[in-house]
Amino acid sequence: MFDLNITTIIANIPALMIGFAFHEFAHAWVADRLGDPTPRSQGRLTLNPFVHLDLFGTLMALIYRFGWAKPVMTNPHYYRGDKRRGQMLVSLAGSIMNLIVAFVVMLLWYLTMLGVQGSQWSDVISLVFYSAVWMNLGLGIFNLLPIPPLDGFGVLRGILPERYDPQLQLIEQYGMIILIVLLFTNILGIVLYPAVNGIFYAYEKIILLILTPFLG
Repeated sequence: MFDLNITTIIANIPALMIGFAFHEFAHAWVADRLGDPTPRSQGRLTLNPFVHLDLFGTLMALIYRFGWAKPVMTNPHYYRGDKRRGQMLVSLAGSIMNLIVAFVVMLLWYLTMLGVQGSQWSDVISLVFYSAVWMNLGLGIFNLLPIPPLDGFGVLRGILPERYDPQLQLIEQYGMIILIVLLFTNILGIVLYPAVNGIFYAYEKIILLILTPFLG
């Protein structure tokens, strides 16, 4: 999980900028569509990555490939309809966007390599695309974990009945400590790497299935 390879870190920079920008934009966009003016008023309804970057979360993403951006502030009281359902949709939006971006980037990667394969830039281009796919998958799956302050906890809060709110609030107090312990003991790596790799290979098979008729 720990990686200080300079080439990999450099390749991860555009990857995480894309991943974080689309992730946080998705949160802001869904909240905005539900009637919450907060993300728009704070300038978060944008794909500009520098608006969304969190220093520590960015460093974690560069080194560990699992990190986070600056959270989009929302106010569920503005959500139209069921507030808990709205909270769940906003929480899910970031990870779903990352998974979509990963698929699109992988498709572009395969199409690009058809034109540059064998050139002196092919390895560099391939590494950048690979990093972008891997980073988006990592962000998407990582943020779905039901651990505060990750998005998965917001999803869990939206699914569970209100009677469980006191227990969830108790867990929320220790969420960051739990997350840091899991990160530095590599427990998250043991859980997340198989999930990310599984989706990576599933995407690969789907894209090859799509492209095969056009390559014959």
